Amino acid sequence: MKTQIVRTLAQTLADLKEPKDVETFLNDFFNASELETFAKRLAISYWLKKGRSYTNIKDNLKVSSATIAVIQGISKTPGMTLALKQMEAEEWANVWSKKIKKFIRE
Repeated sequence: MKTQIVRTLAQTLADLKEPKDVETFLNDFFNASELETFAKRLAISYWLKKGRSYTNIKDNLKVSSATIAVIQGISKTPGMTLALKQMEAEEWANVWSKKIKKFIRE
């Protein structure tokens, strides 16, 4: 039953094609504290991968060293790796999109 419930949630998220629709769902599904917790976990993992220090992350996200350590422990898991690759691909696409637009305008 647990597997089926998790798959249903995953499929629901996958079926929401527009980021705004996903954001609307997340805002309605999670309370503000839960959503912030999950978002911070992803941000911590991303910033650790980018080489930011514990102190920098603590100061910017207002999280404890213990929280950062826990997230560092899961940063190499398949799911987190997949999410980080997606974020990096989006970041790369945005950078190159700006460069191409700048080149075309010149």
